[in-house]
Amino acid sequence: MQANFHPDGPRLLADIGGTNARFALERAPGQLGAVRNLACADYPRFEDAVEAYLAGVGIQVRHAAVAIANPVDGDAIRMTNHDWAFSTALAARELGLDTLLMVNDFTALAMSLPALGADATVQVGGGVARHGCAIGLVGAGTGLGVSGLVPTADGSWTPLHSEGGHVSFSPADAREAAVLHHCWERYEHVSAERLVSGPGIALIREGLAASRHMQVAALPTAEIVTRGLAGADPLCVETLDCFAGMLGTVAANLAVTLGARGGIYIGGGVVPRLGSWFAQSPFRARFENKGRFSGFMAAIPTIVITAPCPALAGASRMLAAHLEGRGAARASAAVPRESVHVHA
Repeated sequence: MQANFHPDGPRLLADIGGTNARFALERAPGQLGAVRNLACADYPRFEDAVEAYLAGVGIQVRHAAVAIANPVDGDAIRMTNHDWAFSTALAARELGLDTLLMVNDFTALAMSLPALGADATVQVGGGVARHGCAIGLVGAGTGLGVSGLVPTADGSWTPLHSEGGHVSFSPADAREAAVLHHCWERYEHVSAERLVSGPGIALIREGLAASRHMQVAALPTAEIVTRGLAGADPLCVETLDCFAGMLGTVAANLAVTLGARGGIYIGGGVVPRLGSWFAQSPFRARFENKGRFSGFMAAIPTIVITAPCPALAGASRMLAAHLEGRGAARASAAVPRESVHVHA
């Protein structure tokens, strides 16, 4: 028998990326159900996607938290990797919501990290997390998300509201420099996100081919990943190797920037699709390759998030804090370490 239902009814939670929008209902703290994925391209507006989900589950809600792959600064939301643009206040009014809390998706994901259990993560390489130290978070999907958690003196965590995926791309060898030069022919500024992301995998392959004067037909990212993991297409294999090394650089730069001895977590949709190959990829070797700081890096664990809905769990905690009047900027370190239960 389930207890502790929210007295004001189920809460709506959403995790919206550039490609997909994932929705869920939370009837009680930590109890997520009716999880559904909707393709963003199928709906002209954010409000249309929300209405479609709520119509499908047949429930009206009063409070909602939306983790979105976009900077959140004020009322106006304009997505970077999709064409949705809306006013939070007007959307709440149209949807009949008392509360519509918009948060950055990687800030929400960061807020889920203290409660992730061992069954929701896989460590890649060595290292041991130090208690009470900063934690970093990076993840490749439609874009490149970056965040982290900084411990405070009272034992709580402060999440970073970062857009670190838009730092300038930093090549680590001649091969990556050649890919960068190819990108410069098209883009004035080449961010880390331009290459270390799902769409970036296709661009890496294109850049590798161009640097060798190879004429190859364009392939979608999913096909490159399939061919690369099968090992039958040398260019696709090299593309995945290149991607993993680039991600290692991004993760390492975040680790030294934050002093993230609490570990670096890997989120996003791309790496989980690489499966066990990722553990043997160039990622960890690149992560540790920091010259005089290589020993420092080797002690930091890198951990892949495998939980199905971690950003929803973080959004849930931020909404609870908001409704309790404590604000969404901090989360207690005393949160139970069990994973949020998800029911389809």
